Amino acid sequence: MTHQVHAFEPPERFVAGTVGAPGERTFFLQARGGGRLVSVALEKVQVSLLAEKLEELLSEAQRRFGVELPEAPAAVGDNDPLDSPVDEEFRVGTLGLAFDVDSATVVIEAIAAGEAEVEVELGDDEVDEDDDEEPDEDLDRLRVRLTPEATREFIERARRVVNAGRPPCPLCGQPLDPAGHLCPRHNGYHR
Repeated sequence: MTHQVHAFEPPERFVAGTVGAPGERTFFLQARGGGRLVSVALEKVQVSLLAEKLEELLSEAQRRFGVELPEAPAAVGDNDPLDSPVDEEFRVGTLGLAFDVDSATVVIEAIAAGEAEVEVELGDDEVDEDDDEEPDEDLDRLRVRLTPEATREFIERARRVVNAGRPPCPLCGQPLDPAGHLCPRHNGYHR
């Protein structure tokens, strides 16, 4: 079985975004460059974890390798919708992160979910081009290489996208539907 590696090193645009109404949103990572557009679907928790782990990776790169990190963007960066058409190439099962010291770039790799794979894996190892122990070599993947500045912009947008959903219940923290919800802290009464 053949697999595709969609590599954008660097992309013209790499963003997290959604399609659909709050409560029914589908989350995507989308990369554009060289006349190509690739969109891969993933879960909200994966987008949230990706932003969190990228922040940790940048901090670790600064600590270990003395990489100059930009401040978080003060102004709202790319707030445009996803580029059309949003055609799902695959559903992400595994996310891999690395920092390439030679080029001072962050490498993000989204690997398609295998038949039995539904968990999120995030690691922050240095890139090793000769690594023969590549997980699930027969699965499609999206590989993006970003500068620290572009990574910060991606983190800020990903956080905005995740937080733009339904507001949380002040008592239990579960998302509130427009019609309310059954709050476990009120013994099942509507709120």
